Amino acid sequence: MSPFHGYRGDGVIGSALFSGVRPRKRVFASAADEAVTAAAPKRQKQREEPSLDALPDACLFEVLRRVQSARARCASACVSRRWLALLAGIRASETVLAPAVPDLNQEYLGEDEDEFMCDDADLERTLEGKEATDARLTAAAVGDALRGHLVSVSIRGSHPTRGVTDAGLSALTRGCPALRSLALWDVPQVTDAGLAEIAAECHLLERLDITGCPLVTDKGLVAIAQGCPDLKSLTIEACSGVANEGFKAIGRCCAKLQAVNIKNCAHVDDQGVSGLICSATVSLAKVRLQGLNITDASLAVIGYYGKAITDLTLARLPVVGERGFWVMANALGLQKLRCMTVVSCPGLTDLALAAIAKFCPSLKLIHLKKCSKVSDGCLKEFAESAKVLENLQIEECNKVTLMDILAFLLNCSPKFKALSLVKCIGIKDICSAPAQLPVCKSLRSLTIKDCPGFTDASLAVVGMICPRLENVNLSGLGAVTDNGFLPLIKSSESGLVNVDLNGCENLTDTAVSELVKAHGTSLAHLSLEGCSKITDASLFAISESCSQLAELDLSNCMVSDYGVAVLSSAKQLKLRILSLSGCMMVTQKSVPFLGSMSSSLEGLNLQFNFIGNHNIASLEKQLWRCDILA
Repeated sequence: MSPFHGYRGDGVIGSALFSGVRPRKRVFASAADEAVTAAAPKRQKQREEPSLDALPDACLFEVLRRVQSARARCASACVSRRWLALLAGIRASETVLAPAVPDLNQEYLGEDEDEFMCDDADLERTLEGKEATDARLTAAAVGDALRGHLVSVSIRGSHPTRGVTDAGLSALTRGCPALRSLALWDVPQVTDAGLAEIAAECHLLERLDITGCPLVTDKGLVAIAQGCPDLKSLTIEACSGVANEGFKAIGRCCAKLQAVNIKNCAHVDDQGVSGLICSATVSLAKVRLQGLNITDASLAVIGYYGKAITDLTLARLPVVGERGFWVMANALGLQKLRCMTVVSCPGLTDLALAAIAKFCPSLKLIHLKKCSKVSDGCLKEFAESAKVLENLQIEECNKVTLMDILAFLLNCSPKFKALSLVKCIGIKDICSAPAQLPVCKSLRSLTIKDCPGFTDASLAVVGMICPRLENVNLSGLGAVTDNGFLPLIKSSESGLVNVDLNGCENLTDTAVSELVKAHGTSLAHLSLEGCSKITDASLFAISESCSQLAELDLSNCMVSDYGVAVLSSAKQLKLRILSLSGCMMVTQKSVPFLGSMSSSLEGLNLQFNFIGNHNIASLEKQLWRCDILA
């Protein structure tokens, strides 16, 4: 552009430029001609109006990479998609440091640049559903990267037509080379090229979670392995293109790998799992394998090379047999194993479980779910071998009986603290009590949930053998009545802290009154959801006896406005969470009483009752600190 663009020629330079031109004779024209003549210079001026958009991309790139202020670069990104794309393509190493000059816009903007650049809320970005597009991801990369804070990005889902692609990941990696954590959930358009961009720019990446990305293959994982040596956590789930070579490369190159989760990848077999475990034997502490076509060989490798493994989950491994579990335990490599979960593995038998207890001396927690071959009688031997076991969770193992549980408690470790039995059909009343009832004084937490055969008789026995319970969950035990629950209350020597009675529809106000009288000074959480025989009488007892209660769930109970008024008047009661969902007798009359609880209430559930939207709006003004669900 000429340096004299727009100069009128009225001064000395203009006279010199036009001194040799003869003046033309004035010509008179019609009014119409004059209008056309007057409009022509305006159109010409519009055509010649200078604009940076007229510059080619290469020139505009050079201009934008010289913009220093974070605020100015963010403002530039808002001009157009073209400017945003160009800014996203500027690496930190390509920024030109220009000499410091005064910012003439600083006073106009009225904010300090340091305040603009310090925003802890930008440490993590999450894009979900229709918001997950290349444009939004690029904008986040440009805007947040300029502040130097963006270290974690999660993309959950994708826009149906304009979803996140490799181009968006490329912009993210160029703008945020210090990225530490990246999660890609159900992003079907991301390919190996996108992972290659991550590997090329984000060398500090520590956590990578790829779920439901069918176009990602071993090639992408190999690139990650070579470019991200600091990787500590890797999750690959439902990626049909991933096989074995990618995991082998991860094991060879990522010496700091601590956790790996491989789930529902049909082409991953023994080669991939064994190659990974063998190479990462020093650092790998957490392993989760689910829905894979692996055999006993993989478990043998885990048992021998898993010297650093502390947390192991094996789920839905149909090909693994009893021999695999037995060899894994007898290989003596799992000396540090503390937590183990086994789900839907037909190979876990009584023999295998005994071997695990015997040769994993550090085991503190074991969770068994849908293990159909774990039978009655095996838990006694398990208890005798597991010397430091603290937590046993059994779910949908229908061959386990109450006699087996009593034998376990009789022989368990003095450190044993928590027992959970969920949906076990074999847990039901016994015809006759054993000759010697165990007394497990170390047990603090007991969960017996959705076991339809468990009734009052069994609950009374539990009360006798577990005198120091603090946490009790009896959800879904519809057959339990006051006759079974009251002995449990009376036999408890320690104060109960958390009590969950969801779905115990046969419990009445008598049980609740006795509970709060005996344990009101320690009770912090009480759930009575679905206890349809609970009325205002229970709330009156709670208001008189409870001093530490913070969470109370009365969903679908027969409480009314009077009960709410009683709760609100209790001076020593400082509820933080209250649920009145489905309480049809709670109406707009409760609004002033609920409003008076503003000093302590943080969460309030008022769904499915007759309070009304107008009253909810009024209540929101009174309880402005409280999250109200209505």
